[in-house]
Amino acid sequence: MCIRDSLILLSSVFLALHFSLWITSLSYTSIASSVVLVTVHPAFVAVISYSLWGERVDKLTMGGIVVAFIGVVFINYSGFIFGSRAILGDLLALIAGFSMGAYLIIGRQLRARIHLLSYLAILYTCSAIILLVATVLFGYSFFGYSTTTYIMLILLALVPQLIGHSSLNLALRLIPVTFVSVAILGEPIGATLLGYFILGEIPTINEIAGGLLILSGIFLVMRQKPGIG
Repeated sequence: MCIRDSLILLSSVFLALHFSLWITSLSYTSIASSVVLVTVHPAFVAVISYSLWGERVDKLTMGGIVVAFIGVVFINYSGFIFGSRAILGDLLALIAGFSMGAYLIIGRQLRARIHLLSYLAILYTCSAIILLVATVLFGYSFFGYSTTTYIMLILLALVPQLIGHSSLNLALRLIPVTFVSVAILGEPIGATLLGYFILGEIPTINEIAGGLLILSGIFLVMRQKPGIG
């Protein structure tokens, strides 16, 4: 197996870990705690990308990362829970965050080695196989759920995965990986807007303030010249 194929397989493992551990963490800790901890990846990505490719992270960029992360905390502040059971969920979410960072870094490394569509086809297939095997090994069933549940699973595969993650991998070929990682922190803003327009949930003061901080942080990061070497 060549280095390229090994990296694709490793990326598939990290993507599978990200999804499985993040979703599992929600059974042990709050959504707020899970979301905050899973978004630690920009700092991890910034350090690794500088070490590997010399993608410089100036004070403005680091400040933007910190501001955006504080915004995530603001949005989820009221939902934090503590306790021995929550610690396990928090740990799973943290590992899921690092897995996301590793997945992005490998995608950046492979940008010149394989065509995007070929990479995505292999990546998604291998990741799906890993998750299916893990589901069987842990004794979960694929049957007996409501029609709504199956529809939601299909939508999760089509929108966040096929469209969302494909867009992320395309972005990795155009701009620095740190930019992509920080941009992902905008997800809570999208979730809040969807909650308002679809469910009629009016954003709280914390959510509005957090959203503004996230946008400010992303803007600070994006002000850096987007060269990828």
